[in-house]
Amino acid sequence: MLDIKYVRENPQLVKASEKKRNRNPEVVERVLEFDEQWKKELKEVEGLKHRRNVVSEEINQAKKAQNMTVADKKIREMREVADNIKRSEEKVNHFLQERNNQLRLIGNVLHQSVPQGKDESENKELRKVGKIPRFTFPIKDHIELGSELDLIDLDTAAAVAGARFYYLKNEAVLLDLALQKYALDKLLKQGFSIHWPPFMLNKAALEGGVNVTEFQDTIYKIEGEDLYLIGTSEHPLVALKKDQVLPEKDLPLKIGGISSCFRKELGAHGRDDKGIFRVHQFNKIEQVMYCRPEDSYQYFDAMQKITEKMFKELGLPFRVVAICCGDIGNKQAKQYDIEAWFPGQDEKKGKYREVTSCSNCTDYQAVTLNTKYVTKEGEKRYVHMLNNTAIATARTIAAILENYQTAKGTVKIPKVLWKYMNGVKEIKKKG
Repeated sequence: MLDIKYVRENPQLVKASEKKRNRNPEVVERVLEFDEQWKKELKEVEGLKHRRNVVSEEINQAKKAQNMTVADKKIREMREVADNIKRSEEKVNHFLQERNNQLRLIGNVLHQSVPQGKDESENKELRKVGKIPRFTFPIKDHIELGSELDLIDLDTAAAVAGARFYYLKNEAVLLDLALQKYALDKLLKQGFSIHWPPFMLNKAALEGGVNVTEFQDTIYKIEGEDLYLIGTSEHPLVALKKDQVLPEKDLPLKIGGISSCFRKELGAHGRDDKGIFRVHQFNKIEQVMYCRPEDSYQYFDAMQKITEKMFKELGLPFRVVAICCGDIGNKQAKQYDIEAWFPGQDEKKGKYREVTSCSNCTDYQAVTLNTKYVTKEGEKRYVHMLNNTAIATARTIAAILENYQTAKGTVKIPKVLWKYMNGVKEIKKKG
């Protein structure tokens, strides 16, 4: 959430951002009203506690003077003060909770470059990279290719686990692992430290990365426990330094994550979202960075370039889009997506579909997680946090199958993955 100090000092800027998000900016006034009531009650509590200390000393003096009449009177006064403190502290906690509940509704302050738009249909295309393949034969989508080449088993997975699960088989398993190793090697060369995080988080940690209430239809909850399955390794990686103060010299902190990811993925039913395109479980390599506020947009561009280079080397056509104010999430101040070309989408006419997202969340997550750094001058400030997909393997496999298919019904492997594929350069029919 936003730092309350920032909201106090910049209410008009926050309101303008909420208006750009097509939201009612009155929530900012509600936050400030609860904040004033909280400060007022807090001052009242502090005054009562001071009075309690004074009365306590007066009781001691009366007892020393053996003036029990005065002592008894002061004791009764002390009890009354204690009751008032309890009532005021309840009000303090109430107003603080209400203020923070309203504060969580406010989105991050949008960067000035975020395009106007009501929804994803108005996201802004920035550039296209690579040539869309032109096939001289009837093409297949990744579901057909996965079945014919014995790479994907959807039916058995549906029977034992349900819809949107899958078995990867044979060369598809090698391809998934190859993509992971390829992405990890790229991140290591860029100075990222690699983490394999826990796949479950408690609510306090998870809320630093995502609004649990907002995403309750997306995130899996472990019944009877304070644990949730992660939707991305971003969540445990931004929680890695929860309640810590980092030395400025340690920034930027570059962290690469490898994990399985779990999402409910409700609401999509068309063929274009089936197969292994929109699934409940998939593997992903993630980039996360902690940095100084003045450096975050520089690193946003750097992280985006890392992923774009990977998709160029994989030979997959893609476009980069800036997410508009009507589609961007609460935590993001700016977001770019890479959308790869899928020839088998849209009744095999082809379509660009999202495969990565790069986000600058500024200090929005750091405030919730209480992650700060200390400057050389000794000032404590919230870090800025950024995240970007390196590679999500399931969708990338689908893109490779569809873009690299041949007239013979085989699928060629991108050259950059050959060294990870146990000698497999082309996937052929079995037997």
